[in-house]
Amino acid sequence: MSQTTLPRAAVRGTAAGVIFMAFFGTLWAGIGIRGMQGWGFLVLIILSLLIGVLLLIGAIVLIKKSSPLSNEVIKKDREQWRKKNIWFGIIFSLEGLLIAMASFICASTNHLDLFVPVMALIVGAHFFPLAALFQVPTYYITGTFLCLLPTLVMLTFPVKTIISDHHIMVWWVSVGFGSALILWGTGIIVCVRGFRLLSMAKNVADNDKWR
Repeated sequence: MSQTTLPRAAVRGTAAGVIFMAFFGTLWAGIGIRGMQGWGFLVLIILSLLIGVLLLIGAIVLIKKSSPLSNEVIKKDREQWRKKNIWFGIIFSLEGLLIAMASFICASTNHLDLFVPVMALIVGAHFFPLAALFQVPTYYITGTFLCLLPTLVMLTFPVKTIISDHHIMVWWVSVGFGSALILWGTGIIVCVRGFRLLSMAKNVADNDKWR
């Protein structure tokens, strides 16, 4: 952390990251569940929601514990956060546009099976500029895994299969649950980072009291 880093903004920034990972991780799990075609639906949906809720609780705790921290904003910091928010909006919008285009192309060419792996590639790619923008090296690993997963799935797994007379959409299941685990894992790492920032801020505050 640099001297100009805002403790409360830094902690709440990690909390926002955890919320995103919880929400989108659960959405990807939903894709995997849909690919199961009703097999084990109740157990999988409860487990997915539970993991998402636990991450969300962690984010809420970070936000609440960050309240006593300093929120002084100097001009340099305010400008940096303004630019970061603008670029985040651009990256997020571009990701959504590419996903919409992929959906249209896959549907119009009758290749809907390709949509989920292609979407995972787009989501994985968008983590690389986010890693540089927010200076979170973990996002580079997340992006790499999210790009490798659908690539390996498409190269090695069949599109669909039948198990005990039950149809399974293998690509959707593999990419859906795999992406969910990657995002949830990233959420846990980011959450731990947030609590470390809280601990660092507390230590600084304690040291200041004794000066």
